[in-house]
Amino acid sequence: MFADTATETDDAPQGLPLGVKIVVAFLILVAVGVVIVSNRWLTERFVETTRNRSDVRLALYTGNLVSELQRTSVVPLILARDPDLITALRDGNFSSTSAKLIQLQSEIGVASIRLMDGDGRVVGATNRNLLGVSHRSDPYFVDAQRAKETVFTSVKREAGGFDFTYSRALRADGKVLGVIVVSVDLMKYERAWSGLQDAVLVTDSEGTVILATEPVWRGLPLSEALAVKDAPSAIARAFQATTDWAWEPPDAYVKGEAVMRTEARVPFRGWKIVTFTAYDSVREKVNGILALEIMGFAILMALSFYVLSRRAWSRSVSLQRESAELRLLNARLQREIAERERVQKNLEVAEQTLAQSSKLAALGEMSAAVSHELNQPLAAMKTYLAGARLLLQRKRPDEALSSFQRIDDLIERMGAITRQLKSYARKGGEAFEPVDLRACISSALSMMEPQLKARVVKITRTLPRQPVMVMADRIRLEQVIINLLRNALDAIKESPSPHVELLLAAGETATLTVRDNGHGIADLDNLFEPFYTTKKPGEGVGLGLAISSGIVGDLGGRLTARNGENGGAVFEMQLPILGKEQEAAE
Repeated sequence: MFADTATETDDAPQGLPLGVKIVVAFLILVAVGVVIVSNRWLTERFVETTRNRSDVRLALYTGNLVSELQRTSVVPLILARDPDLITALRDGNFSSTSAKLIQLQSEIGVASIRLMDGDGRVVGATNRNLLGVSHRSDPYFVDAQRAKETVFTSVKREAGGFDFTYSRALRADGKVLGVIVVSVDLMKYERAWSGLQDAVLVTDSEGTVILATEPVWRGLPLSEALAVKDAPSAIARAFQATTDWAWEPPDAYVKGEAVMRTEARVPFRGWKIVTFTAYDSVREKVNGILALEIMGFAILMALSFYVLSRRAWSRSVSLQRESAELRLLNARLQREIAERERVQKNLEVAEQTLAQSSKLAALGEMSAAVSHELNQPLAAMKTYLAGARLLLQRKRPDEALSSFQRIDDLIERMGAITRQLKSYARKGGEAFEPVDLRACISSALSMMEPQLKARVVKITRTLPRQPVMVMADRIRLEQVIINLLRNALDAIKESPSPHVELLLAAGETATLTVRDNGHGIADLDNLFEPFYTTKKPGEGVGLGLAISSGIVGDLGGRLTARNGENGGAVFEMQLPILGKEQEAAE
């Protein structure tokens, strides 16, 4: 009876021995202590490193601002002594004043220059659209007349942001003849800062934000711009409190996110520049090292369990059993893979059959595509023929021959379009060459000249001064731009003040943005599908955007569309920069 009792006691499950429990508890305490100490030390170190980098960036930002302001402040002093400008104001002859100011702007590199007479009326400007505008009551005009030195003025715009100007009176024989105003383009630094992760702002002597990477901050006091916003929910607030428990209190909150604040004084009229750096980078570095420490303690604890636990053997047997099951599963998976490969081969045969059917279907689409793409040249030819007829009736054959030459160019262009439209049904085979996107835009606008003359449409072009070179087929690229312009013109038919804006930017890619103020896009998902159109029957077949998307894809780019924030449609065409492609190939 006693023997049976002993046997039952030996077979009963036993817990971990006391020594193992002590070792586990000791490892846990050591791990917690090391993690807490490491977290505090690493946090202070990385925060200090991040703050030093922010100080260096602030010094660079401050130097750029002061350099731009100082460089521009000298321009009004020089122009106020220019004899040509003084003579123009004295004699009232401003025929060549704007041309001179435009030449000076290109040589000096300032944002804009305006010359005003004694009544505040603009008589000369780098932007000729401003001629005749009166600034009699503007601060920079009034202050410049009263002061004998150059006056700096910052005026808030109605649409947001500030205008920064230097103004100085032009005097002769002790009499004020006019005022020269030179604008300082500080908004370019905003655009440069916006590409960074840090939030940057500049305040004036009164603490008002005058430059900021966040547009909603402009014109607000610093305290109001940085007003703390509560987290959107109780769960988010609890999560934020949990993640920040081991950190020092943040310098500030931007949109509810804890940030590090670094500021410096700008040696100009009491200005101050402030940057806000998120703690995410610091936390990622600290958490990465802490994760390695925790992983090391976990491995050490696992080894301790393996060596000291008496259940290691049973675990090993269990692992062997699981390994055998995995081998069986692997064999079953191999059989399934073989079956899938057989199905894949059948699918490839089906895809080849479908591809052949698609080629036959494309023949039907080509006739509609040709009609769609040739409407524009035909309309232009009709206009030129009518003009030539009138010129011949008025006995002006030379000008009529010019119209016939344009008709001949259009006929050649129509032949090129019919050849290029084949790319919608069969890709590849065209020879690419370096093309300047600016020249393509100009050629497309010239092609659209008859439609543009038939309606009062405001066309705004913003192009860089340097060439924007891409590797493409020039005719196909112009075809895409013409399609985008034609869609924009169709969208603004009912707009009271039709406006189309073309913006070309060169960065990592060449991006052409075509924006209109029409009714927008109702169905973005099906916009680039063939035969999708919102036009009435006879006005379009819905192939223009589908063809354009295919052409841009062949050129290695992409064509996207969205609705603008203030209404209208926005199309963006992105193509690889020619230099970027060569570097990638090397």
